[in-house]
Amino acid sequence: MHFLNLGHLCETVARLAHARTGQCPKGAPALGPAYRRAVSGLRPLAAEGEGISLSYEDGPWARHCEAEGIFEHIFAPASHSDEATREHWDAMVRQAVWHIRELSPDLGRMVDLLVTDVVIVNSGSDGGGSTNTLPGLVVMSPGDWGVPEYAECLVHEGLHTGLFVMDMVYGMFTLPPAELEKDQYRALSAVKIGKKRPLHAAFHAAAVAIPLMYLQHLRGVDTLITRYTDSLRGACEDIKRQREHFTPYGRLLLDEMSAWAEDEPLNFEHVARSISSPEFAGYGPVAARVGYSN
Repeated sequence: MHFLNLGHLCETVARLAHARTGQCPKGAPALGPAYRRAVSGLRPLAAEGEGISLSYEDGPWARHCEAEGIFEHIFAPASHSDEATREHWDAMVRQAVWHIRELSPDLGRMVDLLVTDVVIVNSGSDGGGSTNTLPGLVVMSPGDWGVPEYAECLVHEGLHTGLFVMDMVYGMFTLPPAELEKDQYRALSAVKIGKKRPLHAAFHAAAVAIPLMYLQHLRGVDTLITRYTDSLRGACEDIKRQREHFTPYGRLLLDEMSAWAEDEPLNFEHVARSISSPEFAGYGPVAARVGYSN
């Protein structure tokens, strides 16, 4: 599955950086800084330094999101956080990053590359968010999470960001996002079980469910595997009914995801190979689409 592959992500980020800055990263060490320069030109606040920058309900990212009505369901009910709470959140994020690296080093490298900023708030409801208009930013309201839940949120939203980048570079859909919001293009969600979402959102939800299931498989836990197996299969079947609205690249990703979901039992060795094997790198785009936005 190309959308889970570290090598494919790296070549995609390099193409994004070249298109946005005119400079091609020279080797792996240059990739992270090049990505941060590229996404800094797509959002109001720059991605600075290395690693994940943390902020809270009173930080510049929270103020921007509130002013623009982004993630209103998270920021609107957010309460004040004290120093002890923030120190706890910081420690949990750091531990979660190491947890991902220990379980799957290459998945950890993908998160390290893609996630530049995390805003943590207490909104009274657990969850997270990311958006194609603010690449690299993850918002989370952790509630009473342990390290695995923080890790799952970082992977979930980080891989959403990876899909945003791939869509910017190669294009996944033949229709613009605003058109895909219409009722006739809705499809079943693998995560919001039984509910239909816009086609691009349904596709994203199905794709990022797979690494979450894989993380739990590595930990010997089956909660999400049990919850999502049938809904993922149903979502893939429903999304495939609108295959004509995918580009050749989008169809490649959809077909790979659907083939994996149809396996009985689910083949998590294939997920591991998808993440790390060079066989899923080396994609040649038909045409560049960098700069496309809704």
